[in-house]
Amino acid sequence: MASLAEPPGSRAHSRSPGLSPALGPSRCGGERRRAGSDAVQETQVRPDLNHAIKLLEDAGSSDLEDEQLKVLKKVVKSFENGLPLKDLTQIMDILNLCAEKVNEQEAFVEPVCELIKLCGLPFQKKKLSDEVNYSVAVSKSIAQLGCLMRVPSSQVRIQICKCIISFYKMELPKKLLPGVNCRHMMKAQAASRLCLCLNGTDPSGQLVFRSSEILWNLLENSSKEEVVNQLSSLECIHALKEVFVDRLINGFRHYDRQLRNDLLVIATLVAENSAASMIESGFTMLLIVLATFTEAKIPNPLLKGLKLTYSYEDFEMKKLLFNIIGIFSKDPHAVQLLSENDVMPALLDYVKPHKKPGFHDWSAAQYEELQLHAIAILASVAPLLVDKYLSCQANTLLLVFLEWCIGQDPFFGQGNSFHGTGGRGSKLAQMRYSLRVLKSVVSLHDDAVNLNLCDQGAISQLLDVLKYAANKLEQKDDAILLEIQANILFILSALCENDVHRKELFSYEGVDLLISFIQMDPKKLHSGLGHNRLLFSALDCLWSCVIGCYIAEDYFLEQQGIFLLLDLLALKQKNLCNVILGILSEFCDNPKTIIHISAWRGEKDQTAAKLLIQLWRQEEMDLGVQRDQYGRIADVKRPIAGNFQKEQEVIPMPSSCPSFAIVEISENIRAKLYSLLCKLGFENLPGLSAKDFVTLAIIRRYIDFKVGEVWSEVCAELKEEFRPIGSDEEILKVISEVSENIGKMVTAYQTEVLENHHHQEIQEEKKTYTKIRAVHKQKEMVNKSWENFLTRTSNYEALKKAKRLQEKSIEASKSKSKTQNGAVHSTDIKGLGTTVGSGRLVTVESTPFQLVKGPPADKDLPLKKIPFCEEALKKNRKS
Repeated sequence: MASLAEPPGSRAHSRSPGLSPALGPSRCGGERRRAGSDAVQETQVRPDLNHAIKLLEDAGSSDLEDEQLKVLKKVVKSFENGLPLKDLTQIMDILNLCAEKVNEQEAFVEPVCELIKLCGLPFQKKKLSDEVNYSVAVSKSIAQLGCLMRVPSSQVRIQICKCIISFYKMELPKKLLPGVNCRHMMKAQAASRLCLCLNGTDPSGQLVFRSSEILWNLLENSSKEEVVNQLSSLECIHALKEVFVDRLINGFRHYDRQLRNDLLVIATLVAENSAASMIESGFTMLLIVLATFTEAKIPNPLLKGLKLTYSYEDFEMKKLLFNIIGIFSKDPHAVQLLSENDVMPALLDYVKPHKKPGFHDWSAAQYEELQLHAIAILASVAPLLVDKYLSCQANTLLLVFLEWCIGQDPFFGQGNSFHGTGGRGSKLAQMRYSLRVLKSVVSLHDDAVNLNLCDQGAISQLLDVLKYAANKLEQKDDAILLEIQANILFILSALCENDVHRKELFSYEGVDLLISFIQMDPKKLHSGLGHNRLLFSALDCLWSCVIGCYIAEDYFLEQQGIFLLLDLLALKQKNLCNVILGILSEFCDNPKTIIHISAWRGEKDQTAAKLLIQLWRQEEMDLGVQRDQYGRIADVKRPIAGNFQKEQEVIPMPSSCPSFAIVEISENIRAKLYSLLCKLGFENLPGLSAKDFVTLAIIRRYIDFKVGEVWSEVCAELKEEFRPIGSDEEILKVISEVSENIGKMVTAYQTEVLENHHHQEIQEEKKTYTKIRAVHKQKEMVNKSWENFLTRTSNYEALKKAKRLQEKSIEASKSKSKTQNGAVHSTDIKGLGTTVGSGRLVTVESTPFQLVKGPPADKDLPLKKIPFCEEALKKNRKS
């Protein structure tokens, strides 16, 4: 406990439990939290983890086991309140070394379980940046816990499961729970009593300080909601306001300014309670005026005599005031006060590049932090004060500021604050929060705001910023750049929706950028950085900025955009299918789109129609629609109803309320698939199998089945309320039968398709079998010919027999009618010594003179043998 003469040194920083992380680490509370978690570790002698690792790695002697176990007990005892983030990697190394020893030395099971138990406690941090710096180490350590399931010990595995479960428990371990004194004090209304006594007589000058200390103990060690509720009465807020004003106006010491900030934090916590009487007490008005005091430069009697400096405490108070403005913006009753007290111009004062700081001014880092904080709060306030927003020319200021963000002016962001995360050395943080402001105002769909933006060339400028961010993203994936691009696409969607002229301004340059986003690597969608959000924003922008403008649509088609959409659809990711099918369905109003869809081919030459039918089958499987093993309708009475739809009871509803059969249409993608296939046509679809035709028969009758479901609901509702007359009942029966008959007809058609397919398969099988038999027969003939050849070459008697058969065959082939006086030519080749047929050598004998008319032949000339080769014969035939 600090002495009464001097306030504790822990007041160096403002504390703000439960507030925005932008406000930085807490003050006294931060010290006490460290006292509750780290103080034990600071006072005890920390074990040398490197020594422990080396000792466990030494497997040279079995005598070391006792020493190793002793060191492990020290480690467990030292970290009994939780493992520091900086030591987590070494602790996991120790765990892995111990896990290897469990197989042979059971004594290590207990220390392993104790170390795993420590992993289930909240990790301890020394600095605010530890969470970011050690995030990778933490994720790897948690993964290592899963790997420890390999240890063959049920105790270890059970402890790992308990550790994982403890990650999701909100309650603290028993050792870290506060004591009972605070709860007893709360029962005695200690918070409200202390607050009411803040303005009491105080000879020591320590009443406010000690009272605020006790209030902080109550806030940190008991129910914060209960403390705030006790402080929310009108009397308590009046007392808090008076002591705050006193410290604000009359406090000149460093200690007074710190105490003032502590009171402001408490006031902020009270302001978060919607039941608090902040407006009635005038505290809201005071804080709003104080927040705009330096920017508005308008004297206010509430702050007469106030002088603010550029000290660190005043800097912290400025951030706290910006934060409380954000809280007031959530209260509808405070909006009028925000409008009347120049909050909008005060915040817009920061939407400009920072000049070099003077001697009496905020430092560059401080101004950047205030600037980003102010712009972040502006995103919450601007939608509430649209008239003020327009009168202050906020759109102009933001567009000029964005132009500076992508300009070449030398500027190096400090990136020290919460809002400056990721913006070090660049203007990305300024760009990020400026776009958030624009996004918040265009989300209102206010014609005046959107027209004001477009008249100033916002569409072309936003496309330039989008191109700038896309080029930066090519260098390195960054969550901030992804958010910037997604927000720009959202703003463009809001501006261009339902306005053809704005879509034309977007068309060429915008479509090129959309194409690049749609071509994103699908693996990045699960990176966790925000690629999935960017892709959805691009698809939404495509729907709002391209569809409905023929210039933009045709250019998108020229860039093969439909092919890219179908490629995305082929991934069959459920969250993408609904959006893409809607876009394709809208695009089909352009007659050129059908040609592109029909021309698309996916993997294994898959057609668009086949892909759509596969998506239908997958959707029905997810819905639990009954189908038989061949995909035919199994329930003709409810052919397209899923399990959940069948379980719904009939509840009579007014005609203005859609029934479940109608609501179900918007809850799955079947209606979009039906619409798209209707535009493609159900006839002559290429690349479909018999199973696809069976499913297509159901899709074709989707509307008929849906009408039948609605009539079924009407009949059921009528029977719940009253009994129809005979004629009406007969009509309802006929309608029900019509719906059922359609189901039977479709089933019969499906059966016919399957039978025809089966018959076709049989015919194709027969043809294939016939071809196989012919091939086998040919092989048999070749084999038999080869065997005969071998027989003739190895057996002379067989050769003579073959010769006789050949001669007999030749004789049988000759004409039976003999030519009178005709010459007879022998078919034998004399002196032939081969066992195979004759070759291509031909001897042509001249015909005797007596048999021809003409000059006599020269008898002295010998017979000429003219050889003909095969190539010569071929040439003669060709000629």
